[in-house]
Amino acid sequence: MKVAHGVGELERQARAVAIGTFDGVHLGHRRVLEAAVAAGLAPTVVTFDPHPRVAFGYEVELLTTLRRRLELIRGAGIQETLVVEFDLDLARLEPEEFAERVLLAIGTEVVVAGPDFRFGHGRSGDLDVLGRLGFDARAVPLVENVSSSRIRDLLRAGEIERAAGLLGRPPEVEGTVVAGDARGGTLGFPTANLRLEPDLLVPAYGIYAGAADGRRAAISIGTNPHYRGAERRVEAHLLDFEGDLYGRRLILQLWRRLRDEQSFASEAELVAQIARDVEETRAAEPPL
Repeated sequence: MKVAHGVGELERQARAVAIGTFDGVHLGHRRVLEAAVAAGLAPTVVTFDPHPRVAFGYEVELLTTLRRRLELIRGAGIQETLVVEFDLDLARLEPEEFAERVLLAIGTEVVVAGPDFRFGHGRSGDLDVLGRLGFDARAVPLVENVSSSRIRDLLRAGEIERAAGLLGRPPEVEGTVVAGDARGGTLGFPTANLRLEPDLLVPAYGIYAGAADGRRAAISIGTNPHYRGAERRVEAHLLDFEGDLYGRRLILQLWRRLRDEQSFASEAELVAQIARDVEETRAAEPPL
């Protein structure tokens, strides 16, 4: 998939464009992407970075990094994606000007989006406006009870299986492996410690069964209360793995929340519990 970060980087051709932020690329988003693919023209996505709410001064806990979002969009059959920088200047454009600068400039003929899609100054543009401007504007029905905000709520509550049902895939936490305190190795369960982008949502603290890098993984999210930790950490013990992961990008799939974090009476009790977590992870199945 070709990814462009400026309108001039995409050749003008007859396109069916799915437009939206697509944070999480959940089941509702996938329905929109599938409609673009089915339209019969070059299937293209126009998406925004940063998230539009950030430009207006709000904090947003993202479900996916931009890189991961683009990977998931590509997996849905999209040929090209235009990433539009969302800032206040873009937000102030009248709908007609946005359509001319962004959509017409790349040859858009068909536009697909959810029925609640809005754009332009004061959110005054919608699919009806695009239809009046000459586009074949198609509203894609929403998937009931599926939204990025609902998925965020479920992940904050640790409800992994329910979130997976709305995403159509296991929830993920993505980061870069960095040096930790190496305590896991001394306990017999070495872990990869992840540095996350600051605007990513981190699910409820606890111990999870999941997968990473093609292997099952026992995952800890939290502050490590047994050692009186204060800093949030995301760590993964990859089962039956030996090797160096430092500096690598790692995507953790969360399959099931096993338990809360806790403190133990002794290090021996902690090691015994980790061993049980690993066995539960070995037996766990993906939520979908």
